[in-house]
Amino acid sequence: MKQVSLHEYSIIVEEDLNDLHQWISQQNYSQYIVLVDEHTGKHCWPLFESQCPLQNVEMILIESGEINKNIDTCQEIWKQLLDLKVDRNALFINLGGGVIGDMGGFAASCYKRGIDFVNVPTTVLSQVDASIGGKLGIDFKYGKNLIGLFNNPKRIHISKAFHQSLDDRQFSNGFAEIYKHALIGDSQQWQQLSKVENLRQLDMDKVLYDSLLIKKRIVEEDPFEKGIRKALNFGHTIGHAVETYSLEHDDAPLLHGEAIVAGMIMEAYLSVKKVGLSNTELQQIVDVLRSKYVDYQIDKGQLGDIWSFMLLDKKNEKTKVMAALISAIGTPVINVELSRTDLSEALGFYSNL
Repeated sequence: MKQVSLHEYSIIVEEDLNDLHQWISQQNYSQYIVLVDEHTGKHCWPLFESQCPLQNVEMILIESGEINKNIDTCQEIWKQLLDLKVDRNALFINLGGGVIGDMGGFAASCYKRGIDFVNVPTTVLSQVDASIGGKLGIDFKYGKNLIGLFNNPKRIHISKAFHQSLDDRQFSNGFAEIYKHALIGDSQQWQQLSKVENLRQLDMDKVLYDSLLIKKRIVEEDPFEKGIRKALNFGHTIGHAVETYSLEHDDAPLLHGEAIVAGMIMEAYLSVKKVGLSNTELQQIVDVLRSKYVDYQIDKGQLGDIWSFMLLDKKNEKTKVMAALISAIGTPVINVELSRTDLSEALGFYSNL
């Protein structure tokens, strides 16, 4: 077992959920509500139930996918909580990926002005990305995560046992954020990861723990994203816009990590132009990421749509589109303004790879 301790809660990386079961047994909650989608209800709940058996537990089932991370789903969660007569002494357990964690934490934090919640992230993406920082929220019709708040869980429990339920695409999807953490915070970790051919053969306990330490360091320095925490948005200013475009236009939309990979490649290109990243490191980033992810077919023809989504990014300052870039692998630069011309050049670079 490895533990990442933050000011208000701990993240436990363990083989099973024994530590979570022990912790719950020492508490005095009135009841337990477990939020799942159709996938985690089928593949993850049996493992959870066998390793962390609970009395007086109810399950709330929602539909999976980013498209359902909205206020309508929250209203259904709140309705079921009221129907179940859940009081303020209950514990809300989010069992699933980033959508479950973001929206479940948001719903729990708003219900009766807030009930305790625990996150049990089941995907690589949610384990290394959404697990630290207390950022909760839902998507609004104009973009991702536009409605939300900061609130911390009581605990987070991470087990690689859930990785068995992930196909290769979902496994790689989460690894995009591990690559991002290394690119903004640990050049040595990046060099180690860049040499790996089969991600499944890695010691995931160590990889997850090392990646979590990078995010912990940044989040504790800047809990409310006023300064250096913005570095965690590397690849996301363009990547989130690409993800939103894909959700609206593609029959089989990009996963979050796949969109962020496209964003990281384009923002690495802009890092050469705007903050001095070397062409050698740019090429290495491109080679590593393209070896693990399929290229998305996008070009300057989608410029207007992508730019419109970028203009709605919550990190912007008034009418200025702001991004986090890197001056070298492991060295972030925050608050870099991007223009429509910058996006056009980045799209041109990406589409010509």
